[in-house]
Amino acid sequence: MLTIQGLTVRLGGRDIIERASAAIPPRGKVGLIGRNGAGKSTLVKAIIGEIEPDEGEIDMPRGMRLGYIAQEAPSGTATPFDTVLAADVERLALLEESETCTDPDRLGDVHERLLAIDAYSAPSRAARILIGLGFDEEMQGRPLDSFSGGWKMRVALAALLFSAPDVLLLDEPSNHLDLEATLWLENFLKSYPGTLIVISHERDLLNNVVDHILHLQGGKLTLYPGSYDSFERQRAERAAQLAAAKAAQDAQRAKLQDYVARNSARASTAKQAQSRAKMLAKMQPITALIEDPSLAFDFPNPTELRPPLITLDLASVGYAADTPILRRLNLRIDPDDRIALLGRNGNGKTTLARLLAAQLTPMEGSLAASGKMQIGYFTQYQVEELAGDATPLEHMTRAMEGASPAAVRAQLGRFGFSGNRATAQVGTLSGGERARLALALVTRDAPHLLILDEPTNHLDVDAREALVQALNSYTGAVILISHDRHMVELTADRLVLVDGGTAKEYPGSIEDYIDFVLGRNQPKDASAGDGKAKGGKQDRRASAQAREELRALKKKLTEAETQLTKTQALLSEIDRAMFDPAGARADLAKLKMGELSIRRGKVAAELEAAELAWLDAGEALEAAQAATA
Repeated sequence: MLTIQGLTVRLGGRDIIERASAAIPPRGKVGLIGRNGAGKSTLVKAIIGEIEPDEGEIDMPRGMRLGYIAQEAPSGTATPFDTVLAADVERLALLEESETCTDPDRLGDVHERLLAIDAYSAPSRAARILIGLGFDEEMQGRPLDSFSGGWKMRVALAALLFSAPDVLLLDEPSNHLDLEATLWLENFLKSYPGTLIVISHERDLLNNVVDHILHLQGGKLTLYPGSYDSFERQRAERAAQLAAAKAAQDAQRAKLQDYVARNSARASTAKQAQSRAKMLAKMQPITALIEDPSLAFDFPNPTELRPPLITLDLASVGYAADTPILRRLNLRIDPDDRIALLGRNGNGKTTLARLLAAQLTPMEGSLAASGKMQIGYFTQYQVEELAGDATPLEHMTRAMEGASPAAVRAQLGRFGFSGNRATAQVGTLSGGERARLALALVTRDAPHLLILDEPTNHLDVDAREALVQALNSYTGAVILISHDRHMVELTADRLVLVDGGTAKEYPGSIEDYIDFVLGRNQPKDASAGDGKAKGGKQDRRASAQAREELRALKKKLTEAETQLTKTQALLSEIDRAMFDPAGARADLAKLKMGELSIRRGKVAAELEAAELAWLDAGEALEAAQAATA
C-alpha cells in the first residue's frame, strides 16, 4: 500500500498541497483529478521523490518500483524498438552478464532469473506495445530523431509500459495519442497487474479503467471509491450535506449572537451570555464545498450564409509536388454541420483540416468555398506560440486591430478574461487558460466554420464540459479532431474517416467506430436500401475483414516467434545441464544423463515444429500483405 500522511508541499512561498492524506489500495487503479493548477503533477513528483515535501511523508513497501515518464522525450539514433527494450534494465543487465559470466553457479541463477522474468519473449512484448501505440514495423526501426515530439513521447510511454513497474504513474498519457491508440491504452491499463495512478481529464478513461478517484482540491486529498461518474454523484451528495450542515450552523450562530447581544448588559443574564459567547468562539465554521468557477466559453455566432460552405470534388492535397497525402476527396460542408474526423495520427486528418482552412490548396480536383465565409482554425501550436510576456488584452488588441477597446474587452469576456485576468501575463496563465485565450483569438471574427484540432489537451474535465456546451450553443459549422470520444459523441452528428489516403463518410456512431477499432463489431450502414450504399457497405466489410485477418496473422506470427524463442532457450538449458551439470537449472540438474537425452529429443522435435510454424506464419502474413497492397 502507498500511504500519503499529512503531506505539505510549498512552491514559491505558497502551499500547493497542505496536510493532505490518502491511502492508495494495493493494485488499485486510481484516477488523480483536480482543476488545472490544483497541484496534481506536484503530488506525483513528490511521490517519485523529485520534490521533497515540506511536511509529512509518503510511505511505501521497501523495494517497490515506481514508473513515471520524464519531461524530456527520448532522442538520438536509437530506434523505438531498441529504446523500449532498454527500459527493462534488469533484463539487459542479466543478458550482458550471461555473456561474460564464468561462474557456473551464478550463470545458472542468471538464466533462471531470465526465464522467471520472461526475458526471451521481451522483443514480441515490446513490438506489441509499440504497435498498440501506432508504430508499424517500419516506424519501429527508424531513429528517434526522425520523429516529432509527440511521437517521441509515445516511445517514452511505450518504454514505461514495457518496464512494468509496481506503481505506474501516468500524467495525461493520452495527450499525444489519437483515438485508436487511446482505446488500446485503455484496454492495456484495465489489465495492468500493478498499482496505477493516472492524471487524466478523459471522462471515458476514468470511467472504464479506474476503481478509485483521488480528488485534489484546495490542497487537500479525498479518495472516492468507483469511477468518475460515481465520484460526481458522491461529490454532489457531499456538497448537499455540507450545505445543509452549514445552513444549520449559520442559524445556530445567528441565534447565539442575538442572545449575546440582547443579554450581555443585564446582570441577571450576563453569565449566560458570556457562556454563549465562549461557545460561539469555539464553534468551528463549516466550510461549504468550494466549487471552482465555471470556465467561460462563448463562441460568437456568425451571420447566415447559404449552403454549402465548402465543396470538395475529387480533390488531392499534400505538401510535396506530385506526392499527395489524400486523394479523391469528395466532401460537402453546410452551415449547420458538426463533423468529427476519425483515423490514426499520420493518416492525414490535420492535412484535411488545413485544406478546409485554406492553408493548403488542392493539387488536383477542386475546392469551392463561399466567398463571405470566415474560418476559425484552432491548433495546439497557437497555444504554444502565445507570447508569455504579453497579456490577453495585448494579444486581442493586436488581433482586433481597429476595433474599439469595448469590443476587445467583450471578446475577452466571452472566454472568462475580465478584470485582472485580462491584464495578467500569459506566462502566468495555466495551460487551460492559454487554450481559452487561443480560442478567443481564432473566433474574434465570428467564424462561420470552426475547425478545432485537439482542443482539449490542456483542459480539465469541467472545462471540457463547458466547451461541449459552448459548441452545442454555437450556430456555425464545426470540424472536430479529438481523441476525447465523450466530446465527439456529444457534439458531432457526422463522422468522416481519414484512412487509406482518402476521407469518406463513416456510416455509424462513435460507439460503432470504437467497436470496429476493437474488432468487436462491424459498422452499421446508414444508407440501407440504396444499391450503391450496399456496395459500399460490402466493400467496407471486405476491407475490415482483410484488416482483421492481417491482425490475426500478425498475432499468430508473434505467438510462433515467442514459442520458438522459449523452446530455443529450453534446449540451450538442457545442453548446459548435459555438459555442465554444476551450472544447470535446479530442475534439470536433478535429471540423469539418460533422462536429459530423452528430454532433449522431445524439445528438439518441438523446436523443429516451432520453426516450421514460425516460417508458415511469416509466409502467410507476407502473402496476405501482398494481396491487400
